[in-house]
Amino acid sequence: MKTISHVGEVSARESVERGFAIDTTFVLFFLALELGQSFRGFTLDSVFLILTLLVLAVLPYFLPVDDKPVFRNWLIGRGLIAAFAIGLGLMFRQSLGVVLPETFRFLPMTLLIVTAMLSCYIQFYGFLKLREVK
Repeated sequence: MKTISHVGEVSARESVERGFAIDTTFVLFFLALELGQSFRGFTLDSVFLILTLLVLAVLPYFLPVDDKPVFRNWLIGRGLIAAFAIGLGLMFRQSLGVVLPETFRFLPMTLLIVTAMLSCYIQFYGFLKLREVK
């Protein structure tokens, strides 16, 4: 018979495993926002941003988690998030100097750096935390 505390632990563990890529999704969003805001053609920095965006869209799928979605659904979801953020980045660039002050142009990169540091911390904690031996 399960106790209430045991049932709570199982549901919390399952919810963490189901949302295993939430932190990398935020990094993907802010990276795509920065790409949309700073894209001026296919220059070297834009190519590196696009390659990094593609890698960040695919690689978190291969993190060691028990319950994974179908890969096609994963790519469609991450692609929609990236496309939406690129569109927001383009609109953000158009609003700089008109609606928003020009100093706000650094906001997407600042948020990208903060979310990347938090994501790195969460991933390392997940890899290094102690687990019970089964």
